[in-house]
Amino acid sequence: MTVLDGDGRSPQKQMNTEPAQPLFRQVYEHLLNRMARGEWKPHDKLPSIRVLAEELQVHRLTVFKACRELAECGKVYVKDKSGYYVSPASRRDAEPEADKEKVATAYSLTSALSDIHRLPARYQFSQALIDPNLLPNLFLSDYVKKVFDLYPKVMGTYSSAQGDEELRGMLSRHFRERHRLQLAPEELVITSGSQQAINLIAGTVLGPMDAVLVERPTYSVALDIFRRRGARLVPVEITPEGYDLGQIEEQLRRHRPRMFYMNPTHHNPTGATVPAWQRKRIVELAERYRCLLVEDDPFRDMYFETEPPPPFFAYDTEGWVIYISSFSKYIAPGLRICAVASRQPFVEQLVIAKALADGGTSLLNQKIFLHYYTSSRLQQHVGKLRIALQVQKEIVEEELAGSGWQWTTPQGGLNLWVKVPETVSVDELFMRAREESISFVPGTICDPLGEMHSWLRLSYSFLSAEVLRDGIRRLKQLARELEGSGPRE
Repeated sequence: MTVLDGDGRSPQKQMNTEPAQPLFRQVYEHLLNRMARGEWKPHDKLPSIRVLAEELQVHRLTVFKACRELAECGKVYVKDKSGYYVSPASRRDAEPEADKEKVATAYSLTSALSDIHRLPARYQFSQALIDPNLLPNLFLSDYVKKVFDLYPKVMGTYSSAQGDEELRGMLSRHFRERHRLQLAPEELVITSGSQQAINLIAGTVLGPMDAVLVERPTYSVALDIFRRRGARLVPVEITPEGYDLGQIEEQLRRHRPRMFYMNPTHHNPTGATVPAWQRKRIVELAERYRCLLVEDDPFRDMYFETEPPPPFFAYDTEGWVIYISSFSKYIAPGLRICAVASRQPFVEQLVIAKALADGGTSLLNQKIFLHYYTSSRLQQHVGKLRIALQVQKEIVEEELAGSGWQWTTPQGGLNLWVKVPETVSVDELFMRAREESISFVPGTICDPLGEMHSWLRLSYSFLSAEVLRDGIRRLKQLARELEGSGPRE
């Protein structure tokens, strides 16, 4: 299994480039973070340079240089022929100002999915959002008016950083009744969408060179966020049957990751749903190896026939799961409401991060969502929406039948993960599709290794049935014209 560095490249390739921050400085920062977290206490011996080099997938000289820097700054001390030991003065708050300036990081900002979304397209297969015409827009307008009657001063008031108390109370009851989650309102934080939640969690948990388990493939924005933090990406495969638990335990044992970011229900982009028995076992592994599970769950209610298993959070008794439940995809995308569930002390840390980010999600949006979501009319509409999405998914599958393209039929969600024949270059197809006002997501940006050159993600949820059929036919025709272009690596 290949492990990536914070720039999304293999460590061997990184050694031949000029990174934004020298690699030994990233190792230095990583070791310092682990000391600050109490993983190594004063006078504890650090693992050997050989062991650290193998764990971090870097050259031994890189680790040696980082340890020597730690010794020069007084963070560790050396015992002759014995190794490096943690100094009692290794706490971050003991760092001199000059040293703090010296270890500042600077990573370039990238967001491949955002770049794709900015491209205008008539046939929009890249947006994993609901067709606005399928949402009860007039019904939502009525609730906007109702909120102003109920809360006449709502426009002149900030929300708390943690989120509206009334909304958190409603959601804690909802999660308890629908998903068997034992949650108090104090264990929820309201964020402006799941993307902000992932960013806040990463900023709270991750330091440079920290390992993060990620599914292969996965949500590309999450990969960009983790790379921005200087994390090392450790891929684990996800299939229609779920995970290889042996592979996961081996990666947990070998890399001791800080967190495992997962999207286990109607997975983005593959559509896979991890079975209940695996969820329970992975929570047990997370407890054993002290790895935080970050469960991103934006598509749970978009199932077609069978309701999915309870979230990982339902199996957690020790506080090792953070549950991200976004309602932006299918309730009211414009409101950007997401709930993050976790236990103390992480809740308090997340509230602080949220306060520093924006002071709190719009109170008006929270109040509108509160009354809109709890209405019986909306709950009935969600049931009808499932049927509409299943019809649209079947339209795409019908149009792709006989094309030689491969996919596994998802049991829910908004996406189809498709493999084109190896004689077609997805990169070339993407460029030609742009010229024909067709947009999709190339598989390479969803792959932490950047190697899925024959895959692409088609979102079937954003277009009407007629436009959907026309767009798929046009895309197939472009692919036929490109036969022989082959995947470009």
